[in-house]
Amino acid sequence: MRCAFVNARLLDPASGMDQTGGLLVIDEAIADVGPHIRPDQLSPDIEWIDCRGHCLAPGLVDMRTQFREPGQEHKETLDSISRAAAAGGITALVGLPNTDPVIDDVAVVEFVARRAREVKLVKIFVYGAVTKGLAGKQLVEMGLLREAGALAFTDGLRAVRNAQVMRNALSYAKAFDALLIQHPEDPDLSHGGHMNEGELATRLGLVGIPPAAESMLLERDRRLVALTGGRYHAAHLSTAEGLAVIRRAKAEGLRVTADTAPPYFALNELEVQGYRTFAKVSPPLRAEPDRLAVVEALRDGTIDVIASDHAPHDQESKRIPFAQAEPGMVGVETLLPLALELVHSGALSLMQVLEKMTAAPAKLLGLPLGTLAVGKPADLVIFDLDRPWRLDVKGGVGKSKNAPYDGRPVQGQVRMTVVDGRIVYQVPEA
Repeated sequence: MRCAFVNARLLDPASGMDQTGGLLVIDEAIADVGPHIRPDQLSPDIEWIDCRGHCLAPGLVDMRTQFREPGQEHKETLDSISRAAAAGGITALVGLPNTDPVIDDVAVVEFVARRAREVKLVKIFVYGAVTKGLAGKQLVEMGLLREAGALAFTDGLRAVRNAQVMRNALSYAKAFDALLIQHPEDPDLSHGGHMNEGELATRLGLVGIPPAAESMLLERDRRLVALTGGRYHAAHLSTAEGLAVIRRAKAEGLRVTADTAPPYFALNELEVQGYRTFAKVSPPLRAEPDRLAVVEALRDGTIDVIASDHAPHDQESKRIPFAQAEPGMVGVETLLPLALELVHSGALSLMQVLEKMTAAPAKLLGLPLGTLAVGKPADLVIFDLDRPWRLDVKGGVGKSKNAPYDGRPVQGQVRMTVVDGRIVYQVPEA
């Protein structure tokens, strides 16, 4: 395999590269990159693709998705999520362990790995559960799961409720430098809640979840990290209160990182008006001051990673009364254009946004991805930074269509996605 991508704006947050040039792929890896890669400098046996001045960056690494396979293939499969991810410029996915059966033993890790090899589109990785059956009581055999390929450990959409269990998990994981990922929502304060607590929830007659549900659990965990010295990652942060705890933890030198997802910087609680179940997520969409606080945390580095938080659901799980509807929305196909809104609004630079979806998650999870460095896998996304279009969730590639973004005007569109030098998605040029 010998191919070159020429006439591109090369963007590599890992090295700070932002220049016009090309990239050469030989045998699934990046063989050369720079302004000297031009058609007139290539040997005749190398095929070349004209990027037409579009941006060429490392393929996105999405560190928080829900696969639904095994167990709920009517909502999503590894094949459908892989095709949707490729359409969104994502070349590597990491799935939560809340499958059926739960990813709490080696056999399920191996099953997902085998299915990923069969699908052979984007790269598929998994997290192991922290506790058996996600029940929050008995720790899993983290060492065995780690050896089998689990990148980190989390109970998915469930917080590790018991402080002693969390302390033991952090101590155990520290022995092999494993990362623990927490769903930061106090189960007692959030129990029975369906949206952000406040005036709107009162008017709609819905039980609210206070912002303190996030900050209180994070504050407890900050102290446990200080006690154990473990590695801790807070997922999908949504409140100014919670972000203040993460800032404090980082200032104290604790091994703490965090991510958020597009719903928390692109939407606020007003999306729930009309009892729109497609806008029901966990944690819930927050008030506008919290949304702005998330944007600021992305800008100042408090939040390290942007993930899709992809949570596919079928019609039967969403088109029901708000209180009974499942939380979550799809996100792999909309991750890049929604993140680019931060660039077009002037909130963050293009390199800042890309770094949070490429080099940062790859480094956090110990993956040799997210860079255009020579010798690394040729996982690439080519996108038109300024192309205006409207999101079409209903016309998306994935099985489920649960997201409130239909018709939203955006700028920036994926033109091609490449995995190990193979084109897995391409939009025909006009």
